[in-house]
Amino acid sequence: MADRSGARGGRDADAVPQWAWKVALAACAAIWGGSFVVMKDTLDAIPPAWLMGIRFLVSALVVGALFRRALRDSLDASHLAAGAVLGVASGAAFVVQNVGLSDTTPGRNAFLTATYCVMVPFINWALTRRRPGGGSVAAALLAVVGVGLVALGDDLSPAMTGGDWLTLVAALLFAVHIVLVARFSSAHDVMTLTVVQLATSAALALVTAVVCEDPPDPAVFSSPDVWLSLAYLVLLSSCVCMVVQNLGQAHVPPAQASLLLSLESVFAVASSVIFYHEAVTPRVAAGFGTIFVAVLVSELGSRPARPRDAREGNGGQGEP
Repeated sequence: MADRSGARGGRDADAVPQWAWKVALAACAAIWGGSFVVMKDTLDAIPPAWLMGIRFLVSALVVGALFRRALRDSLDASHLAAGAVLGVASGAAFVVQNVGLSDTTPGRNAFLTATYCVMVPFINWALTRRRPGGGSVAAALLAVVGVGLVALGDDLSPAMTGGDWLTLVAALLFAVHIVLVARFSSAHDVMTLTVVQLATSAALALVTAVVCEDPPDPAVFSSPDVWLSLAYLVLLSSCVCMVVQNLGQAHVPPAQASLLLSLESVFAVASSVIFYHEAVTPRVAAGFGTIFVAVLVSELGSRPARPRDAREGNGGQGEP
């Protein structure tokens, strides 16, 4: 999961044609979709909380260096408090999601995570008393049907693994994070919040790792594949996509941006089938398709006309 609150990027960004930003947003969705497979492979070498701690820590350092002026001008007690709350929610979501990924397939993890979009209006209702519209209710019903199709085996017996259930818990945490972003971002500098959130998520993940997991074998870091995976997750999936998404969503209409970014789960399944050899039965494919339609209904029919919030940064990913 990138900041989806739509910070503008100045004259240079404004000079880029809109079609190029659309391509860039689709590329972000493809990179996030591919990250599910990259993460699945990396979890064989590095335990989930350790991997998230490393990823968030390096991302915080890189993003902090890129936006050091914003930090210098905006960092205060309010940003620290708000960023810490976001970091706890986001860090917990990513750790739970990736623990779940160790016991399910990348495609299932991606589509079950995507149900966070459907949960957001109802969590917002609980916190703000703003009743969801008909589109949100329709999306929720479609999501339930989609998860049901994914959850049942070919003989209609329950087929949800522990990892699948943890992924749904992670989706709930991502939804809570998005609602919190909506409450905090308007009164704070987005990139300052992002850096504090990443640092807090790193601290949470590393504490969890120290308490609950054995440290990774130092020998795994002698593998070029591990370093390539870390580079993909930290530099591409987190840092590059976060900045590109911020800029892109400032220059593409919200409905179109939502549609492009929601392709993440589709790219995840395609990557899982190609690289992880995930078997997708017609029933599971129907479930994935129903969840995707639910996400589209939720994103395009239920939200106000503004850029989407995120699950990573100051509001990603749902990418892992």
